[in-house]
Amino acid sequence: METFDWQGRRIAWEAAGSGPAVVFCHGTPWSSWLWRPFAEALSGDFKVYLWDMPGYGRSSKDPAHAVDFGVQAEAFQALLEHWDLDRPHVVAHDYGGAVSLRTTLVHGMPYASLLLADVVAIPPAGSPFFRLVKQHPDVLAQVPPYIHEALVRAYISNASFHQLRDADLAALTAPWLGEEGQPAFYRQIAAYDETYLATNEERLARLNLPVRVLWGTEDTWIPIATGKRLAAGIPGATFAQVEAAGHLIQLDAPVKLATELRSWLTRVAG
Repeated sequence: METFDWQGRRIAWEAAGSGPAVVFCHGTPWSSWLWRPFAEALSGDFKVYLWDMPGYGRSSKDPAHAVDFGVQAEAFQALLEHWDLDRPHVVAHDYGGAVSLRTTLVHGMPYASLLLADVVAIPPAGSPFFRLVKQHPDVLAQVPPYIHEALVRAYISNASFHQLRDADLAALTAPWLGEEGQPAFYRQIAAYDETYLATNEERLARLNLPVRVLWGTEDTWIPIATGKRLAAGIPGATFAQVEAAGHLIQLDAPVKLATELRSWLTRVAG
């Protein structure tokens, strides 16, 4: 793991392989851990990059640092410039969709292609629990650690159509536990602002690159109708639904997703 220091934040990242650059963007309450198996599988043919957004995973979680979409897009722009990448292929999930879209639509960073899987990108978004936390972040941040852990485990489990393996659930929950992780969990939800998503939707027609949208048919956090609306708003975008997959498409349908990723990237990378 390497780190990039940006505006007082420590951004954890890693890269492997050689070939056309592919950057993976995670969402919430996730980290680059979700994308690692897919990046490793592609590293024989591509130079793959993983990173944890500030406030997530192995990156710093300073309570004084903002973690909204605007800040994350600025961080992503700075990281792409730090890597000196020229038109990378970008793969995004959940919040990573909003961040990657803003980075190109607002900040003008060019991509070679964009694959969006069950993304938070256009309004509305957010599960019922997410909306509850959004309304009462300070109260919930003070619950006893054992209650907090139970809440986070139940919340994460709900994102999967299938029952998560114990090891996977533990890995996804771990960054949000302890004195640093617990307040960071509620802080990133409190920072959610749909204004950024509305801005994305207003500018979708400006996208001039190959775009693929994938969506789990059983995604209860963001319904498939939103995914279809997203694809319809992007000129030339293609859409595919992934059967028997919930919001955690990486764990619900890994073979289907891996096949889609390799097929897409091989095609757009020429």
